[in-house]
Formats: sequence, structure tokens, C-alpha cells
Amino acid sequence: MLTLYDYLPSQNAYKIRLLLNQIGTPFRSKYISIFEGEGKTEAYKAISPTGTVPAIELENSITIAESNAILIYLSEGTQYLPDSPTTRAKVFQWSFFEGEVIQSGIATLRHWTLTGKDKNRSQELLTSKRELSIKSLEIMNTHLKQNDYFAGEYYTVADISLFAYVHLAGEANLPLDNYRNIIQWIERVRSQDRFLGEIFPYSIDPYSVREL
Repeated sequence: MLTLYDYLPSQNAYKIRLLLNQIGTPFRSKYISIFEGEGKTEAYKAISPTGTVPAIELENSITIAESNAILIYLSEGTQYLPDSPTTRAKVFQWSFFEGEVIQSGIATLRHWTLTGKDKNRSQELLTSKRELSIKSLEIMNTHLKQNDYFAGEYYTVADISLFAYVHLAGEANLPLDNYRNIIQWIERVRSQDRFLGEIFPYSIDPYSVREL
């Protein structure tokens, strides 16, 4: 059985739980206490070289890290990763966008805000993260003017990847309600079969206030 190395408040890990639920793949979870330093151990770095979650371990002991890489692997042969080379390229395009832009902006700003780490950051840094976050929302909102989903006509893992942090942008004090196309897309994602909506707050982990 597949093993998911998980940390419940992580929306990157949520991406994998959501897809696994939608494709109906059974799995077992092993929770990594990253803010207590478990991600820095040599044993875990052999699984996830950066020490981050999520990671998966297959039945043949092969491990895969990085949420978007895991999404693409697990969705192979399913409706969530199209066969068309151009549509697959669009999945990769928006997954790379998520990894580079959303993670650096919305995801980081949300984490700092919810764990109080924003008080330890300079105003200049916070402003730059906010500007990047707003820019990313504008890019997404513009794309969704003429598209129901990000990689084509149908819901794919590109949508899962982007949804994870973007639908919680309000928790980073970002004006998500200003972006009507994104709000409508969020509702389309939530309407998907076997959607998994459970989110875990950082407050369940008393160690989350620590720096990594």
C-alpha cells in the first residue's frame, strides 16, 4: 500500500489527500512533525531531500517528493491528467506556476500570518510577498475569464495544485473576494466528485510557531 508522508496543516499535503480521495487509491499516512525538526533527519531526507512534506513511498520502496510531482505521478492514466500532449503541457505550465509563484507568495504569506511569523519579518519583505500574491491572483483571474479550468475544458491536477492555497488566500489577508472568476472556479472545484474539503489549522500543532 502507498504511504503518504503527511503534515496535516500543509496544503501541499492536502493536494495529495484530495487526489487520492478522488481516484480512490488506498493509502496509509505517516505524520512528519516538521516544526519539531523531523524533516531535518537523515532518515527523512532520504525520502524527501528538502525535508519537506508531502512525499510518498510506493510498494516497491521508491519514494517521490514535491507535491506537484506527486500529483502528476498519481494522476497518470486517470481523467485528471489528459493524454493530449498540448493539454498535458498546460497542466505542467500551471503546476510550475504554482510551485514558483503561489508558493513564494500566497502560501508563504498565509503561513507567516497564521503562525505569527509575520511579526518577525520586515515590512519590505511582507509588502513584496503581498504584491507577488496580488499579481498571481490577477493572472489567474484573467485566465479564468475565458476558461472554466486551468489546463483546458476539464478539471485536472493543475486545478488541484492551484486550489490548495489559492482558496485560502483570505487567510493571508488578501482580497480574494475581489476576483469573481477565481471565486466561481473555486466553487467548480468544490463541486467535483469525491471532493475533500477538510482543512487542518496550524493551531493543532503547538510547534508550528517555530521557524523551520
